[in-house]
Amino acid sequence: MSDAIETAADAHTPAETPGARDLFSKFDALINEREAILAAGVRDPFGIVMDEVKSPTLAVIKGKDTILLGTYNYMGMTFDPDVVAAGKKALDDFGAGTTGSRCLNGTYQGHMEVEDALKDFYGTSGAMVFSTGYQANLGMISTLAGKGDYVILDADSHASIYDGCFLGDAEIVRFRHNSVEDLDKRLGRLPKDAQKLVVLEGVYSMLGDVAPLPAMVAAVRKHPNCMILVDEAHGMGFFGPNGRGVYEEQGVEGDVDFIVGTFSKSVGTVGGFCVSNHPKFEVLRLVCRPYVFTASLPPSVVATAATSIRKLMGAGEKRARLWRNSKTLHGGLRELGFTLGTETPQSAIIAVILTDQTQAIGMWQALLELGLYVNMARPPATPAGTFLLRCSLCAEHSEEQVGQILGIFAAAGRAVGVIV
Repeated sequence: MSDAIETAADAHTPAETPGARDLFSKFDALINEREAILAAGVRDPFGIVMDEVKSPTLAVIKGKDTILLGTYNYMGMTFDPDVVAAGKKALDDFGAGTTGSRCLNGTYQGHMEVEDALKDFYGTSGAMVFSTGYQANLGMISTLAGKGDYVILDADSHASIYDGCFLGDAEIVRFRHNSVEDLDKRLGRLPKDAQKLVVLEGVYSMLGDVAPLPAMVAAVRKHPNCMILVDEAHGMGFFGPNGRGVYEEQGVEGDVDFIVGTFSKSVGTVGGFCVSNHPKFEVLRLVCRPYVFTASLPPSVVATAATSIRKLMGAGEKRARLWRNSKTLHGGLRELGFTLGTETPQSAIIAVILTDQTQAIGMWQALLELGLYVNMARPPATPAGTFLLRCSLCAEHSEEQVGQILGIFAAAGRAVGVIV
C-alpha cells in the first residue's frame, strides 16, 4: 500500500501503550476481576458450555453428567415430543426463517396460531408476539409511556423494564421492593392529570419472591390516569388454576391492563408476548418500534411455542409436581443450614444467599464439580448488593434428583465452609 494509506491505517490501530485509554477502559476493573478468578483455577461462571443436553434436567458439561438446576425450564417442555415434532414440521413446511419484520413479509401462519393460542390461554381479546421477552418489555413500556408520562416501577425490576423506560423517555419513579405503602405514597405525589404506567412483576427472578398484587392494584386504583402492566415471565405455567400467573392466582385478572411474558421459561423455547383486553391494543403493531423494526421469530419457534402453550392449558399435574419439588428443596436446604432468599417456598426459584463473592464462587464451583449446575448472581444484578446461587426447579425433576441435589449441596456446603 502507499505511504499515505499506510499512515492512515496506522492512525486507526488501537493504542497499545500501557495506561492508554479508549472506550473499553470503563470495563478494566471487571476484566481484571474476571482474570483473577480464572487465574485461581475457577471456571467462568458466565461461560458454561453444555456439550450435550439429554433432557430438561440433565446435561453433559466438560464430559460429566450434570443435573440442571439453573435453566428456567420450569415446566420441562423443551423435550416434549409434541413440541419437538411441531418444530420439525414447521422447518420442513416453512423453512428456517422469515427474513422480515411482522409488518412486512414476516407474518406466517404460525405467528397467527401462536397469538391465537395465547388469547385462548389467557382469555384475552388481543395478543402480540415479540422476538424475545426482553423486547416485549422494551416495546410495550417505551410505546405506552413517553415523554411527559410516568412509569412507576419496583426498585428491583428486571433490566428490560428499566430499559423500556429509558427508550420511551418517560419519567421513572421507583418504589421500595414490594412496598404497597411506598407505591401509594409515590403515586400520590405525581400530577393527577399525568398519564401513568405502573409496572409490576408476579415473581421476582433473583430471590423468587412474589408480589402482593391485590394490595398493589388497590393502591394504584386510588389514583387517576393509571394503567397496570404485570410481567409474568416467571409466573406463567404454574401459578393459578389455568397457569396464567400470579395475577390469576391472586385474583386480580379483571384489574390488570397488560400482561407481558416470555416463551423462554415455562414454554420452553424463545420469544416474548403481551396480551390485553384493551380495545385499542392492535394499534401497537404500527407504533411499537421493537416490534415493527425486528425480524419475526422463525416458523419452527412459533410452532413449538403454540404447541407448548396449548399443552400447558392441561398441565395441572405438572404444576403440582413442580410445587412439590419446590417445597422439598426449600425445606431441605433450610434444614441443612443454608440461608435462603424467602422464608417459605414462594415460586420455582430458590435463592441461596452467600456472604461475599469468594464464598459464592467457591460454592458454585464445588457444586459444578459434584455434578450440579446452578446460576451464580452478584451485584449489580442482585438486590441490595447480595451474592447468591439461584436454583430454578423443573416439573421434570424426579424425587430422586431432588434428593441428589440436596446431597450435593450438603457436600459442597461443608467443603466450602458455608454449613457445618
